[in-house]
Amino acid sequence: MTAWDTARTSAETMWAGDAASRSLGMEIVQVGPGTAQVSMVVRPDMINGWEVCHGGFIASLADSAFALACNSHGQVTVAAGFDIVFLESARRGDTLVATAAERSTRGRNGIYDVTVNRAAGEGSAMIAEFRGRSRSLDRRIGD
Repeated sequence: MTAWDTARTSAETMWAGDAASRSLGMEIVQVGPGTAQVSMVVRPDMINGWEVCHGGFIASLADSAFALACNSHGQVTVAAGFDIVFLESARRGDTLVATAAERSTRGRNGIYDVTVNRAAGEGSAMIAEFRGRSRSLDRRIGD
């Protein structure tokens, strides 16, 4: 099995059980070794009192892309923590795309960066930057 096959199989297995991401309307755009891209349309029930997308939903989108990327090597991996910086507001109807990339892995620890953008054609803009820290649980996905 190639690294790309492992990434795809890991994503399919994890996503099948991820009711949270699916209930928010998230969709996997692509996944590869150490990378992932996930999209989500900002729905009316995601809008806060200031008529912008609640930051927790943006963080959830970034976290889901991070999860796919850090689990792409076939090892069960969880978040050890993350930080997020909001750069611009997202609004009702915006399609947001979170792109995750592995920066470093050492032993069971990893660092991943995720950029959340408004989709091209919708006034493309960087919405948020997220840095996630992962920890492998030292078991294979599917075991």
